[in-house]
Amino acid sequence: MNISAMYEIPNDAQQWVCLQCGYNMIGEMPDICPFCGARHDRFMTWDETEKTYRVTSHPVNDFVDQLLSVPKLGLEHAAYRVETEAGAVWIDSPSAFNRELAPVNAILFTHHHFMGASNQYRHIWNAQVWLYDLDAKQPLAALFDIDQRFTDDFVAYGIEAYHIGGHTQGFTFYIYRDVLFICDYVFMTDDGMRFNPYGPELETRQHAQRIVEIVKNKSLKTVCGYNYITNFADWLVGLEHLISSG
Repeated sequence: MNISAMYEIPNDAQQWVCLQCGYNMIGEMPDICPFCGARHDRFMTWDETEKTYRVTSHPVNDFVDQLLSVPKLGLEHAAYRVETEAGAVWIDSPSAFNRELAPVNAILFTHHHFMGASNQYRHIWNAQVWLYDLDAKQPLAALFDIDQRFTDDFVAYGIEAYHIGGHTQGFTFYIYRDVLFICDYVFMTDDGMRFNPYGPELETRQHAQRIVEIVKNKSLKTVCGYNYITNFADWLVGLEHLISSG
């Protein structure tokens, strides 16, 4: 038996999942989703969600797996499991709670928009949740437990963290070995790359230059985004073109 199945979520825990976007709401059910504005008839309780959605693992390479819900849950921001020499880590968290998943030591967030079911995974695994301090102070993150509120770049579990801001005040990307974890800073569309439009446009574009400055001299092969996995060299060319075309 998976050891996580031995742990229980408190019976009085109230948590709701928006089926339109995947945002988790802790406590009393609101009338509308604070992230996307969907009405409460589009919400599902966390335990109903656990029965309905399976968090499935898709290998990226020998040490990274992409985590997605089946069926697709809302906007479905992918999370990533990273097997490091110091222990297993998630980059961001799935929106659905599945207690039979293999535990991780920590959950490192890129930003506060989708905290997923991280508080529930934190409870059963005693996993440390990391989020940049400015994002941790935002209303969408207020009810989530955050153990490490960082304010600068750092290295944990061999994973490099770089705070760049832009899309959110605390947006942070991560690098482990030859993989870049960029979440939704830029979208990959049929018409090419574009900046995430759900944030301050000028700051998002300006701060993207710091991404280029950090990654251009690193030996990276793969980029893991919120709904894509792609070749780093091509992705970097696309980002530099996107910045210069502004």
